[in-house]
Amino acid sequence: MIPFEFPTFFQIFDFVGTLAFAISGIRLAACKNFDWFGAYVVGLTTAIGGGTLRDLFLGVTPFWMTNPFYLICSAIALVWVILFKKQMVRQNNTWFFFDAIGLALFTVTGITKTIGLDFSFWVAIFMGTLTGAAGGILRDVLLNELPLIFRKDIYATACVVGGVVFHVCALLGVGNELNGIITGLTVFVIRILAVRFHITLPILHMDKEKED
Repeated sequence: MIPFEFPTFFQIFDFVGTLAFAISGIRLAACKNFDWFGAYVVGLTTAIGGGTLRDLFLGVTPFWMTNPFYLICSAIALVWVILFKKQMVRQNNTWFFFDAIGLALFTVTGITKTIGLDFSFWVAIFMGTLTGAAGGILRDVLLNELPLIFRKDIYATACVVGGVVFHVCALLGVGNELNGIITGLTVFVIRILAVRFHITLPILHMDKEKED
């Protein structure tokens, strides 16, 4: 009999982030009138896409291949959206709230996993950003939308700032769990404030040459 082990602090972050990202993906798939299976695929891709790319880059087995919970968690997200779809329709910004939660939590788990494999801090920042943002890119591609990361919205930038905050806190001797909370809140707050106050990155324009 395999003994039961309570999940670690960062495993809880990972599970909650998976649920949040899956709900955000399924909610948007519902707006596109996907069937249940299609919505599940979108939600699952949103939830595991970034972490899968991260693990492939780091040379380790993708996390969902060693623990079926992530597949089950995405199914739970599908049931959640089906049961509470009326409430979610009335609260049209619900997907954004869950997406912001997933972005924050996955940034933290991506950073901590990379550091745990003894990579440099700058690699950890990149992997944290990839973990947080890549799932949303794949989601938007499946939904035939311009990926959010390529718009003027503050999205991946929030992950980068969170990664820098994590590194600074580590240099100051802040404990891993507290550091994870501070980093997650940093990413979440930046994302929320950017949308609330319409804070955007400058847009790159290419001026056409005037004809003679």
